[in-house]
Amino acid sequence: MSNSSSDDAQKRELRNRRHFSFRLNMFFFVTFAVFSLLIVRLAILQFVEGPTLKAKEHDLGTRNVPIPPIRGNIYDSQGRPIAYSTSTQSLYFTLEPGTKEEMGKELAARLVEVFDKYGEKTKKPLTVDDVFGDMDFAGAVHYAFQPRRIKSGLTKAEIAYFAEHREEFKGIDVVEESIRQYSPEKVAVQLVGYMKQFKGASSLDVYKATNLSEIKDPTLKYLESEEVGFDGLELMYQEQLRGRNGLKTYPVNKDSQIVGPMQLTKPVKGDNLYLTINKDVQLATQKAIMDQLDHLRHAPPGSVEAQGNQATTGFAVAMEVKTGKVVAMASMPDYDPNLWAGGISSKDYNAVKFFTLNGAIREAQAPYADDKERRKHPSSLVYLGSTQKPLTILVGLAEKLITPSSGFNDPGYFPFGAKGHETKVRNASNAANGWLTPTMAIAKSSNAFMSAMVGNALYMRSGAKGVEIWDKYMEQFGLGVLTGSGLPGESKGWKNYLIDAKKSSPQSALIYASFGQQGRYTALQLAQYAVTLASHGKRMKPQFVDQIKDANGNVVQSYKPEVLNTIDFPNIYWSTIEKGMKLVPVRGFENFPYNFYRKTGTSQQDIAGKRIENGVFIAYAPAENPTLAVAVVVPQGGYGGWAAAPIARKIFDAYDAAIGLTGTPNKTALPAEEPSAAPGESPAPPAGQ
Repeated sequence: MSNSSSDDAQKRELRNRRHFSFRLNMFFFVTFAVFSLLIVRLAILQFVEGPTLKAKEHDLGTRNVPIPPIRGNIYDSQGRPIAYSTSTQSLYFTLEPGTKEEMGKELAARLVEVFDKYGEKTKKPLTVDDVFGDMDFAGAVHYAFQPRRIKSGLTKAEIAYFAEHREEFKGIDVVEESIRQYSPEKVAVQLVGYMKQFKGASSLDVYKATNLSEIKDPTLKYLESEEVGFDGLELMYQEQLRGRNGLKTYPVNKDSQIVGPMQLTKPVKGDNLYLTINKDVQLATQKAIMDQLDHLRHAPPGSVEAQGNQATTGFAVAMEVKTGKVVAMASMPDYDPNLWAGGISSKDYNAVKFFTLNGAIREAQAPYADDKERRKHPSSLVYLGSTQKPLTILVGLAEKLITPSSGFNDPGYFPFGAKGHETKVRNASNAANGWLTPTMAIAKSSNAFMSAMVGNALYMRSGAKGVEIWDKYMEQFGLGVLTGSGLPGESKGWKNYLIDAKKSSPQSALIYASFGQQGRYTALQLAQYAVTLASHGKRMKPQFVDQIKDANGNVVQSYKPEVLNTIDFPNIYWSTIEKGMKLVPVRGFENFPYNFYRKTGTSQQDIAGKRIENGVFIAYAPAENPTLAVAVVVPQGGYGGWAAAPIARKIFDAYDAAIGLTGTPNKTALPAEEPSAAPGESPAPPAGQ
């Protein structure tokens, strides 16, 4: 019995020992696991989450006051400033809730009294109407919450007065800001573009993601009142021009009270753009257009130029053949971009709104305030007219529809369509040119030759597919596609032949396209097309920026000529068209010291039941080694040889004097003469113009 009890006791003791050992092991295991988790968590806190938590701690213990960046400048090709930033003190008005127009007029009158008493006396004084208009109570230019700039360049006396009497001027603030200034000579203003406050520009795609919470670097975030590029090169190169914000960082306690010295992070100045635009050539181009528009509007009744009496706008582009550099681009009339500095008034906006769009790269409507009247006039996109014909001959040669020696008897028209219901395509003035080769068809500008030998021939051979073939060649020469410039808002133009092929017939689409009545394009596209002809098949990317330099003058980025595509044609094809282009009669080039190739064009549009004629012109020179190509468009200008060619001559002269058509500036370059009949020249326009 005693043995049995002893055995049971031993077994219990053994079980207890085993349980104790198990519990002890479990305790050590759990303790090890807990310590391991703590160590891992500490490691994560230190090495993974540490920087974030430290930054959060820093954020909670500091306050950042941003300093606006200093925007880079824009210079012409010779380093002359076109756009630059200056620091100034400005007066802003914010339209607070409950503020009535009567209160605004009263405030405007009080502000004018202060300006007259303490302001700079050399400047034109602001009137009560000026100030009230800038307040923009109607919200024509500003959102309700946006501050309106009333005056910049405040004097010390004005600043002191407003600081002392702040409570007396509801909604008024004095702000130190960087004001964007533009050359008073208005150099290529639509190309350069203008700026708006970030609040008013944030709808643009380029700015939509800039202030998201994911962007941690405060130097990259935009200030609500910061001015940013809204059009042109100011927008296209916003990132390079802007630079980075500066910061004033203050240590604060839990009550947001400053408890230590401020740390300064200086703003980084943006890079500077050096354009391909030559200021001298640009200003000469702008003046040439405006002078010619004035000449056309005042031409005596019955004269050839009188057909351009209603011309109100003109567009021109001058582009180097070998580099693709655009040395001049004008969309006239233009405007003063300084009006946008700090916010434009509704009065000023209404005065310039039709001139802000760059009609040389996109569609800009005629500058008429009345909608009905505006619809009676062509936009900046016009048909090529006869400037199409050199390319038409190249298409005909490449597609084996004609040879360089092919002949056609031109009776003055070409009929097509069902028998008894034919449509007749006529030459200008119904001129019967007789026997023509492709070269002479260009020289005589024969619509009938182009229609019969190329347009209709392509349809008869390829049917509806001929439209696709035609389109392929147009795009290779830069027509109906983007030029590759990258400019914001650039238009591809309108391929009306594609529309007409479906709406009417492929045959009529090809026939009318063959002499330039089925595609509407920009002046920049025409210049690229002319360069492609001049280079014998190299479509060059238009370049507007030659170099980008940082604030210290170091080159950050430079640009090289870029060929977008090439067209490989036999030399005889190019010589065929150029022999014809050399013979084209043209105005304004009397005494021009270089051989040059050119093509005039008079494109026709039916607008509001009336036929409108637009002047178009392309040329490149010198003929032996082309340096510069020029394209000019004068909507509603009449004959291209009369309306557009004289402008091109002045552009060539300006380039020759400033840069040199043969590589050396020719200071003796003759100025273009005013359009007038040359000795022995017929007062009537050449056929096909």
